[in-house]
Amino acid sequence: MALNRSKIEPFKNLELLAKKVVEGFITGLHKSPFHGFSVEFAEHRLYNTGESTRHIDWKLFARSEKLFIKRYEEETNLRCQLVIDTSASMQFPKDSENNKLKFSVYAAASLCELLKQQRDAFGLTLFEQNITKHFAAKGSPSHQKLILNQLEELLISAFENKTTAAASALNQIAEIIHQRSLVVIFSDMFENNRHNEELFSALQHLKYKKHEVVLFHVVDHSKEMNLEFENKPYHFIDLETGEELKLNPSQIKEQYQKSTNEFKELLKLKCGHYRIDYVEADINKGFDSVLYTYLVKRQKMMA
Repeated sequence: MALNRSKIEPFKNLELLAKKVVEGFITGLHKSPFHGFSVEFAEHRLYNTGESTRHIDWKLFARSEKLFIKRYEEETNLRCQLVIDTSASMQFPKDSENNKLKFSVYAAASLCELLKQQRDAFGLTLFEQNITKHFAAKGSPSHQKLILNQLEELLISAFENKTTAAASALNQIAEIIHQRSLVVIFSDMFENNRHNEELFSALQHLKYKKHEVVLFHVVDHSKEMNLEFENKPYHFIDLETGEELKLNPSQIKEQYQKSTNEFKELLKLKCGHYRIDYVEADINKGFDSVLYTYLVKRQKMMA
């Protein structure tokens, strides 16, 4: 089905927005203590003693005082699979200009732009209870356009009452993507509590398949983690099950915070045990932590 461009006009052009986000991020890198992570090094690698000096980039040496060799194109390709949870809970806050799914789409589009600048191949996988769409990592311009079009579609699609089965989907992803890929997951990780062990097992499965994994735990921190609402009765509706509950959040706030923090700490602990990078991605903050995490991970993988 063709995209209705008029419906996404409020979001402007996703590719243009992503470019602006990345430009601002790179500008910030040059002004920060992390200025060493610059995209100008993407097409280079450090010179090893004994190698031919024929391909040393002397202009880059003049700026950095380090010897870099110009990479050949086939040397630079890192495969990155972007994985987005599109279950109904990702629509929170409902009817808001910014919800968890929109944040994930913008963050993923910005990552695509940075991946493109780094000459890395990237793909996209969407999941709810199972994988709904899967595009293997490629580096061609036409493929990059395809991925951005798929991300744009997510901004105008409805995902009513679609439940999460992250464990099942992640197990499928571990099997179908190219080994030794960088897997970047955007999910609120809301799974039936009885299935937590299955979820942790699926994360372990990704590592068993030799993938490097970054988990962006997408949350609205103030509302979902801290239950920060006004002191008055509210009518809550579960976006996935439709279950309804009427109460004053202040009555359960302390117990709620305890429960959510316990799950978050357990998730961080399991990720640390499996050597998975865990990053809380608060939708009320910018995308810099997402982009910086990728650059740090990339440098480690390409070392």
